[in-house]
Amino acid sequence: MSSNTPITHHRKAVDPIAQLMQEHDHALLHLSALNKATQSIVSDGFSDERFQKVTTALAFIEEEISVHNKSEEEALFPVLERYVEGPTALMREEHRQMKKKFSLFRKAVERMQRYPHEKKAAEDLLTISKVIVQMFVNHIHKENHILFPLVQKFLTKDALREVARRML
Repeated sequence: MSSNTPITHHRKAVDPIAQLMQEHDHALLHLSALNKATQSIVSDGFSDERFQKVTTALAFIEEEISVHNKSEEEALFPVLERYVEGPTALMREEHRQMKKKFSLFRKAVERMQRYPHEKKAAEDLLTISKVIVQMFVNHIHKENHILFPLVQKFLTKDALREVARRML
């Protein structure tokens, strides 16, 4: 289900919004796998296979989502902010909040690795992963259904080409 091909290899998109939405779809697959893996660790116990799914999701978030958010913040948001600022301020704040929660998630994964059969470690991992998944899913929904339609409404083809160039 997961691909080892980094999202960054697909940066030649003519339509930067389509590219960002495709990255969102990829993220949702990883978040779903994370959700299932952490729930099964709590209900069925620790296994290397289940934990591998958690660490795969951790690596994806660390590598791909951080690159994706950086693309939004450095390529898309500055161009959109010429027209409207409110939505980008909210998205930047959500990126900061997700980063904070993600560091708690990373610590919970590390604790689970050290104490694989500790019930509390598994429950804490499940709790923070649910928070992470919910935050990311809500954020993706806002971008796909509010921010990106706004972008398509306000940005000209030239502005979109500039966003695509900035994303390279």
